[in-house]
Formats: sequence, structure tokens, C-alpha cells
Amino acid sequence: MNITERSLKDHALALRRGEYSAEELCEAYFSKIQKEDPVRYSAFLDMSHEVTVKQARRADRLLRQGDAPLLCGIPYAAKDNICTKDLKTTAASNILRDHIPPYDATAIELLKKQGAALLGKTNMDEFAMGSTSKSSAFKETANPKDKRLTPGGSSGGSACAVSAGLAPFALGSDTGGSVRQPASFCGCVGICPTYGAVSRYGLIAFASSLDRIGVLARSCADGALVLSAICKRDKRDATSLSLSLSPDECIGGVAGLRLGIAEELFSDAVSSKVKDAVLKAAEVYRSMGAELVSVSLPSLRYATEAYYIISSAEASSNLARYDGIRFGSRSGESASSMDEFYKINRSEGFGKEVKRRIMLGTFVLSAGSYDDYYKKALSVRELVKADYRKAFERCDLILSPTSPTTAYPLLRESDDPTAVYAEDLCTVSQSLAGIPAVSLPCEKRSAGLPIGMQLCGPALSESLLLRAGTAYEEAIK
Repeated sequence: MNITERSLKDHALALRRGEYSAEELCEAYFSKIQKEDPVRYSAFLDMSHEVTVKQARRADRLLRQGDAPLLCGIPYAAKDNICTKDLKTTAASNILRDHIPPYDATAIELLKKQGAALLGKTNMDEFAMGSTSKSSAFKETANPKDKRLTPGGSSGGSACAVSAGLAPFALGSDTGGSVRQPASFCGCVGICPTYGAVSRYGLIAFASSLDRIGVLARSCADGALVLSAICKRDKRDATSLSLSLSPDECIGGVAGLRLGIAEELFSDAVSSKVKDAVLKAAEVYRSMGAELVSVSLPSLRYATEAYYIISSAEASSNLARYDGIRFGSRSGESASSMDEFYKINRSEGFGKEVKRRIMLGTFVLSAGSYDDYYKKALSVRELVKADYRKAFERCDLILSPTSPTTAYPLLRESDDPTAVYAEDLCTVSQSLAGIPAVSLPCEKRSAGLPIGMQLCGPALSESLLLRAGTAYEEAIK
């Protein structure tokens, strides 16, 4: 077996046994990326061989000393909206084309302390606004299962890198499903933790009350190893929580688990193929001793609209800082006034989807629209939270599809952006509620595209979610 096909856990054991060094492991992934990524995937935006080798050699020294952290020597990729001191961080936008941050995000810091080695930064939808990775200013990423299809978004590059074997794991960000949906399309595991469980310090903001750094991995067990390393309280993030997560807690059966099935997450908008696959997975859980119970989430009919109003409002505020003066690219030197300078920089720096959401957000926050739209969306958010609290009184976890469909063609276009937004119906409600969710592939078949199923649970229930996910993976091996 090629070493790039091994799991994160296998790499950790092999490095400790001396089967290969961290430097050799990183070189193997670099070689595969350089050979395959430009012609097949376009998952990476920026890489630094020198920086990665330096980190790998440090990891080798730690491994030789013994008692090294679990992730020591493991290479990984990071979405390009997570700040890295030694590599460009552009959020896939022209307005940050050459931006190199002066610091690392907390998640990157924690992985450095573990001895993990960063391979490079992955492509994404510009400022994490999109679900196809097509709104990137620089390239389009292909689905590794079929290069004619979208990998999903906005963390499409990270999902593609993991699924294609270009990295053992990757960091992404999830605002309304941006880790889970590409995981579903590419056939890997996507973990969106409780809001605040992973520090947002160093994550370029899209919608601050929704953004979360998540993990893409080949299995729930691998994802648990990564999540346990980056779930640390951070005094630099006022929303940071304390979550103690041990990978050992994520192993065990599901006998006696109450698994909720919500009709609202199996609506007519979900394709019959996806419904059948997820309901078949529910029967696998039943065969393992879990109990299936019906739950109701009536406010979910309004969740997608509320999500786009709230996220766009926060985006219009967060993106006001990008003016071409303090950092990023600048193209308005010929302007005759400051207003014109801003107009030129922002018009040329932002793409179509980002402009659309800034305008929507500015509109819903305006004096004449605030009460009619933004305030009502906040009320819906509270209803969604209340519905989930009530549902979790009857069940431990809720099972649903991750996306209403499988991956669709890259060339597909829609004149109506609301039709694209409506495809987020299975993932935005968990984002509004701030609760954790995991997407993992349904049982693999000999033919057909990956279908993702989603497990969500109460706040800080990551260990139970990953235990249930691991149990399913073991059951269908």
C-alpha cells in the first residue's frame, strides 16, 4: 500500500515504530500533490515545501525523544481563510491576493505544538460564501470522484484533498454547512463542532455568530484525534468554550442510544436516493441496538431564509474592513476621491457572490428593513434553538441527510441564487442553533456517488457524535 493511502492513526503508529520518518511522509504527500493536483483536482492554492520540511524535521526530533503528541509528524492541509504566518491567506479573494498574516490562527498554533506539518492552503469559495468552490477568484476545484462534478463548498479544496489522498486530514470552516456538505459530496468525514469549542482567533470572518473551524478526515476516529488537539479554551476569543475531548471517548457501541428522525429534514426537496440511503443507515443503527424515535422541528421551514439574512448582515459588517488601504491588494490609485478609491478597490477586489451578500446584508440592516427582516430572522433563530432543545429531550442524537442531493455538475448554473441557497436546508439549522454535527458517508456501494448522512447532538456532545459515527463505520466495513 502507498503510504499516502494510510489513515491518520496508522501514520501515527508507523512514525513511532520507525517505519518511515515525518520528513519522508511529508515528501510522499508533496510528490503526490505535485503530480496529481494541477491536472486532476486543483485543491491547493499555496504551498511551501521549505516550511513543511522544516516542521517535519522538528517532528522527527520530537519522535526520537519519545512521548511525542499523537499528531506529531502528521502532514495536513488548511482552508485558505485560516491565518498562517508563513503562507499566504487570501480567503480565495482578489482583495487579499498577496496577504501574508503576521500570526497563526489558534488552531494552527495548537497543531504546531502537536508537531503536525502544514502542507499548504486549500481552495474555497471566496470568503467562504458559496457551496461549490466556484466563487474562488483563482481556480475551480474538481470532485475527486468525478472531475466533472463540484466538490461542494465552501471547504471544497479541503474535502477534495482528504478524499483524493493528498492529505490525511484538513481544516475547514463551517458557517452553514461548509465542512459537512463538501464532505458529503467527496465521500469523507466532516466535523462541525459546537460553536466556540474551537477558537475562531485567526479565522477570517464571514458571519461571526455562525463561523466555526471544523475538521475533514477519512474516518470519525481520525477526526476525533484532530478535534481533541484543537478544542482548547482561548482567551483571545471571547466566545471560546472549554471542551475536554479524548479520542478514547469516541469508541464504543450505540446500544440504548435514542436516534431521532425529524420529518422536516426528509422533506420533498431531498432526493429519493438520498432518503433511502440515510433511512437504510438508520436501520443499521437499529440493528446495533439503537432506538429510532420521531421528533419534530417545525421552525426548520424558516431556517434557510433566517440563516441567509443573519449571515449576510454579519458579512456586510465584517467585510467593511477590506478597503485596499491597510492590507490586501490595491487598484484605486488613479481615483480622484476617497469614495471613488473605495469603489474601485471593492468592485475589483470582491467577486459576484460576495457583492450579492454584502448588498443583501446592508439592505436587511437598513432603517426601513431592520424590523421586517433582520429582527424576525433573529426570532426564528431562537425558535430553532428551542425546537432542538425540545427534540433532545426525546432523543440523544438526530440523524438526517447532509445534503438533499449528491454532487452535481461543475458547469451547472442557476439564474436564481435562492435555488442554490435552498440546498442548504439540512445544514443551516444546526448552525443557527450552535450545536455540533458530523457528516459521514452512508454505506459504500460498488457504483454511484457518495451520499452523506448527518448526525447532530446537543452542545458539547462531540464525543457521543463521534462514537456513534465510529460505530456505524465499523458496522459497515
